[in-house]
Amino acid sequence: MMDHEQYRRTLLADPSSNDPELETHRANCEACRAFTVRVKNFEQRLTHALKINMPNGAKILPFRAHRAPFKSTRWWALAASVATAFVVAGGIWLGTPRSSLAADVVAHMAEEPKAWNTHAAIPAPELAAVLKRANMTLDPKTAVSYANACEFRGNVVPHLVVQTPQGPVTVMVLIHESVSKQQEFDEQGYRGTIVPVPTHGSIAVLTRTPASNATNVDAIAAQVRNAIVWGAS
Repeated sequence: MMDHEQYRRTLLADPSSNDPELETHRANCEACRAFTVRVKNFEQRLTHALKINMPNGAKILPFRAHRAPFKSTRWWALAASVATAFVVAGGIWLGTPRSSLAADVVAHMAEEPKAWNTHAAIPAPELAAVLKRANMTLDPKTAVSYANACEFRGNVVPHLVVQTPQGPVTVMVLIHESVSKQQEFDEQGYRGTIVPVPTHGSIAVLTRTPASNATNVDAIAAQVRNAIVWGAS
């Protein structure tokens, strides 16, 4: 089954593709449907930007025929049109919003739904192997019931489920994703926060407990952050 990363890579390679796998994934994934709309809107604007109105009588390849100094103002107009098109196209691309970090974290949860159903602590060697990728360990008192090395935004990161008195929480150690300040979110049944970790990217903490609130999630995030020992793997 196609995952989010595969879908987005395939779509970016060919936005007009009618691959049945793409259509199936899109039909079942709200985040990727929104991503598809942004990509197709960009393609339309890019096509429009590159439609250059040629000056009357202009020739495409005049340089071989002209040995004298080039003086036609028409060609300056044409060059300006081309430059403008590329500037506009570049502006469209830079202005196209990338899906938010929080949205991508939530979308990733759909790929491993069984992770929430784990309860027993996983073997220490198995946990250590996952954490090693991020050059970290966890305080031994931390009850981790699930650990997996997951691909996220082109990098492999630890994806954990930690058992807390408030219930299980998912923790993603996003060593390649820096945020300037703490970001709280409430999307698709998940309440969570993304906390900056200077020199180590950020960590995302999510819970599905209906009674949880921002204060509880922030407290859990602080506990998880304090349980991490960097550079000790």
